[in-house]
Amino acid sequence: MTSPPTQERLSGPAPLSHPTDLGFGTKVAQAVRGRFLNRDGQPNSKKYGLGAQRTARAYLAALNASWPVFFAWMAGILLLINGCFALAYLAIGDGTLRGADALGLDDPFLRAFSYSVGVFTTTGSGPMYVYGPTAHWLLNFESFLGPITLVLAFGLLIARLTRPRMRLGFSESAVIAPYEGGRGFMFRIVNLQPGELSDVQVRVNLVRFEDAEGTRERNFHELALERNSVEFFTLHWTVVHPITADSPLAGVTPESLAASQAEFLVFISAHEETFATRVTARSSYLWDELRWDVKFASIFANGPDGVIAIDVERLDDGATRNPAALEHAAG
Repeated sequence: MTSPPTQERLSGPAPLSHPTDLGFGTKVAQAVRGRFLNRDGQPNSKKYGLGAQRTARAYLAALNASWPVFFAWMAGILLLINGCFALAYLAIGDGTLRGADALGLDDPFLRAFSYSVGVFTTTGSGPMYVYGPTAHWLLNFESFLGPITLVLAFGLLIARLTRPRMRLGFSESAVIAPYEGGRGFMFRIVNLQPGELSDVQVRVNLVRFEDAEGTRERNFHELALERNSVEFFTLHWTVVHPITADSPLAGVTPESLAASQAEFLVFISAHEETFATRVTARSSYLWDELRWDVKFASIFANGPDGVIAIDVERLDDGATRNPAALEHAAG
């Protein structure tokens, strides 16, 4: 009789080291030019040798598109397919479509298009019918293609509806501003979806070039946050890294961040309550996407009946620069 597996056996042996490069690898980290993550969270990288992968990319684009764009593309594709079939019926010749007189349609293309839509959607074409062997072959092909296309379209719709996701709004810029007698690196996030998020956790990593023993190399530093998690995320959250003497940002200036090509990588995970699963989001700020000595303005608004409310459109609003802080920074 064997003993049950212990936690140590399940988790495997301990790693040989604890790298800080977030999985990019040492060579990649040194070779990359430009940002690691785009503002939308997508990695700024490509893979060759896998082919075009057009189908997979089209599927991902359909999942990530906004609802108006998704429905516009679906309607456009279906209209285009039916328009092509209508032209094909007309190209066969006169007398291909019969029985349309009772519909009161004088335009030949409109007749063929209406017939194609009825066949494609399996709703029926009414009194119209096709005549001739070539037309019937085309009818059979459309009868097979139509239901398959509609199943794929509805499959995409269901995949979008059942896909857990987290849509966060990030402030357009991060700021380095006065904070509790010193300075802090800050940015704001807000949940853009009606669904609730809980157990939200944030990690921020600073990536920059540094000179070590005469060699210029890119290093990763995880920034200690004022708080790295919140249980309730109903409004907004200003994520703050206090710049203390032990902080990697101690003594930094706009010029030093520019020279080191600094980038701040933001990783967020949360429990999405609608689908009861964890979801993730990413973003980043480059050194030139920081504002100095500018504090975020309040985005709280007057809600009805004393309800706490915020104005999401003011997420990026910042207060006027602090002249005293600028003089302190110059000194």
